[in-house]
Parts: sequence; structure tokens; C-alpha cells
Amino acid sequence: MNRRRLDGFLFVGPFLLVYATILIYPLLLGIGISFHKADPFGARTWVGLDNYARLLADPIFWQSLTNTFILALMIVPPLTIIALLLALALNRATRAAAIFRGVFFTSSVLSVTIVTLIWRFILTPDAGLVAEITTSLGGEPIPFLSDPDLVLPALAVTTIWWSLGFPIMVFLAGLQQIPDDMSEAAALDRASRWTTFWRITLPSIRRTLVLVIMLQTAAQLQLFGQSQLLTAGGPSGASRTIVLFIYEVSFGRWELGYAVAAAEILFLIILCVTLFQYWAVTRRETER
Repeated sequence: MNRRRLDGFLFVGPFLLVYATILIYPLLLGIGISFHKADPFGARTWVGLDNYARLLADPIFWQSLTNTFILALMIVPPLTIIALLLALALNRATRAAAIFRGVFFTSSVLSVTIVTLIWRFILTPDAGLVAEITTSLGGEPIPFLSDPDLVLPALAVTTIWWSLGFPIMVFLAGLQQIPDDMSEAAALDRASRWTTFWRITLPSIRRTLVLVIMLQTAAQLQLFGQSQLLTAGGPSGASRTIVLFIYEVSFGRWELGYAVAAAEILFLIILCVTLFQYWAVTRRETER
């Protein structure tokens, strides 16, 4: 091994050690636990693939998984579109734009507890803000958090409001990397705003767009706090997500091996979805 390669390993080594300790080792440990009947107190009994077989036959697991995918579909596309539109509107060197950037980013730094308290105050049917408005207009309070057909849209709206700040900042960073001469050339050619957006802006931020979609998809497949604090997974499991299912199994039923098996399935799902999104984008770019 030459001196340059040794120096490279010395620089990278500490990071690789921390990465392996924090991420790789727990992942491998979790895979091992998923093949055991285990509890949080250390007791383990080898059961092989029994935990995975139980999951495939568990209707609550499938309901939680379905709820998670529905929520991701409700959240990621609207969140991406709204964040992109707001970033386009705020991509100006004005004081008002700077103020609004701070306003929109403020929600993303709030904790999930504060966010759920705010939206519980808004959505609660007995004394919430929406209930007071509908009642004053002569209508009936809408049970957003207790109606199985409305609870997932309520969680989606809550999450979109909370998550807007970060993708807006990412899109703004991408938009500010577009050379000004491209927009000036389009203006000289009298291109419409739609043509400029479709032919210049969108292709220039394609990788930023893909990054936002991938990050938000991975994040929303792990949605937990809103479901636990707003609805506790109710009514009748209509808002129970897969991470809430894992939490309930591990800390409510003390079935750690069963919960870890569900977590490993979630890990594989997120990995496959992310790799598919990356493959679809890179394939399209190579075909061009």
C-alpha cells in the first residue's frame, strides 16, 4: 500500500468507523433479532422465518402498510408541487421574498408535538377552529380525526404544512444555480413563462426535483408522530402507520423480534422505492 492510499484511509477511516457503528452494526443486529422471538430485556429464542410468516398473515400489518402508502401518495406529490411553486414565487432578491422564506421555513423547525397541538386545536370537532367556523355558518362540525374517510387527508394536510420549509429551501438553492443568461435569452426570444419554465427551469432543476421526491418519499414512509399524537392510530386503525405499528408491537406487546422483522420489511421497501426512483431518472437521462 503506497503512502497516498494510506493517507486516504486515515482521513476516511474515522468516518467509516462511526458510520459502521451507528448504521451498519445496528442494521446487521436487527436482521439477526428478526429471526428470534425476543423482548426488550434480552431474552431470545430462535424462530427462523416465523416472524416474517406471521407478518404476512397479519391483517393489522397490511392495514398499516396500506395506510402508509396512501399517506405517502397524498403527501409527496402535493408537497413537491406546492414547494416548487412557492420557491418559484420566492426566488427574488426582495425584502418581502426574504421575509416569506423565513415564514415558510419556520414550520419545519417546529417539533412534531407542537405541530400536532396546533392542528388538534384546528381540527378537533368539539372546539376546534374549523368546527367553530362551520358552526357559525350554520353547518355541523366535521369529525376530521374520528372519521375513517377523513383522518388520512387530515394527517396529510398536517404533514404538508409541517414539511414545506425544507423542500422550498432545496428548490431555491437549485433555482439560484440556473445561469441568468438562459432566462435572458428566453426573454429576448419572447418565450412565455410556461415555455421558459418547461424548457429551461424544469430541466435545469431536474436533479433537485428528484432529490426532493426521494427524500420526501423516504420520510413519509416513516411517518409516525402525527399518527400517534393526533389520532393514536384510530379510529379502528384507519390512521395507523407502519412505524406506529412497529412502536406498538415493540413497546406495547414487548415482541421485539416481531417488531424488528416489520422494521426490516420497511427498510427493504424504502430501499427498493428509492433505488427505483433513482434508476428511472438515470435511465431517462442515459436514453437522451
